[in-house]
Amino acid sequence: MTENELNTPRWFCVRAQTKREHIAAKHLRELEGIEVFCPRIKYRKATRRGKIWWLEPLFPGYLLAKFNIMEMERAVTFCQGVRGLVRFGSETPDVPEEFVASLIQQVREQCSDDSELITVAPAISVGDEVEVAHGPFQGMKGTIRSVAPANERVKVLLEFLGQVQPVDLDLFSLLLPGKPIPHF
Repeated sequence: MTENELNTPRWFCVRAQTKREHIAAKHLRELEGIEVFCPRIKYRKATRRGKIWWLEPLFPGYLLAKFNIMEMERAVTFCQGVRGLVRFGSETPDVPEEFVASLIQQVREQCSDDSELITVAPAISVGDEVEVAHGPFQGMKGTIRSVAPANERVKVLLEFLGQVQPVDLDLFSLLLPGKPIPHF
């Protein structure tokens, strides 16, 4: 790598402390000359305490930062929440600018603002085939008959006792096997 290439800001993959990616990103953003990309996913999950919102990084344990490695490597490495840069032996590879730009564009298309926070909601519609994940009907498969998104309930046609019966279920108690998982 030439001296000129080393002096231009490039994207690097930064290892962050576990569950502290957002803290590392915040502190890196406070440093002058560093651009940070650390998208997170927000989704609802049913737990024993009820339905709660979870916030997780899109890339657990990692974030992307654009900086001049000759000037800022030490500051980045010793920033709060950072464990170091991703290295292969003694080499610190950069992440291609086109890849990061494409990733940023895709994440921004999913966000309503510049927060890098993607809110994921279950996409379900009438006619979808589902499986009950927990509760008294666990393991049974059925078809969605109606959806009430305001109170997060669905009516599912399940076959039991020799007949097809409409059953009112919690949206978060269902598995959606027919839905493709979105990827970036």
